[in-house]
Amino acid sequence: MVIKVFLASSSGSTAIKKKQQDVLGFLEALKVDYAPLDIACSEDNRMWMRENVPVEKKPTNGIPLPPQIFNEESYCGDYETFFDAKEDNAVYAFLGLPPPPGSKEAKEAYLLENGPVENGTIVNGTDDAEDEENLEAEEENIDDDTLKAPVKEEEAQEEVEDEEAKGEDDQPVSEEEEAPEEEEEEEVTEEAEQEEEDE
Repeated sequence: MVIKVFLASSSGSTAIKKKQQDVLGFLEALKVDYAPLDIACSEDNRMWMRENVPVEKKPTNGIPLPPQIFNEESYCGDYETFFDAKEDNAVYAFLGLPPPPGSKEAKEAYLLENGPVENGTIVNGTDDAEDEENLEAEEENIDDDTLKAPVKEEEAQEEVEDEEAKGEDDQPVSEEEEAPEEEEEEEVTEEAEQEEEDE
């Protein structure tokens, strides 16, 4: 597929020249094959462009200004729509081209087709980074399991010791051990009675 960019080589407008340079420079940077078609030197190019720009995209005077961008016979847009696509990292979609592998646009397209991302990995689907993370997670789980076994044994031993310690507290207390508590209660009651009498 060849991208056709309709230009005016002898435009008197600096704004149009800058827009044309911006489109061509960006396409070159992306290494997209394109064919610049000059409407100033070729009446056929001018007529073809005017006839193939959709009516809703033509300005009020009916004559579309360059640059106008097509993918073969299919209209892509003018400079404003190209600029919006560039800002949204969607130039390949705008041009009707598949994004190159590894590009940001390719990753976004993949995510749209395959689902959202959690913690940097794709939820529905796999990629190389996800495979590496899964492998690392499995290795961590193996390490954790081997480390957890002795820890669980230690925890079980501590629980047994705690139960034994509680059992000692639950054993009946001799009368001698209870006696100091009763004496303290009697002293508190005697003090309260004396205070009542004093009043």
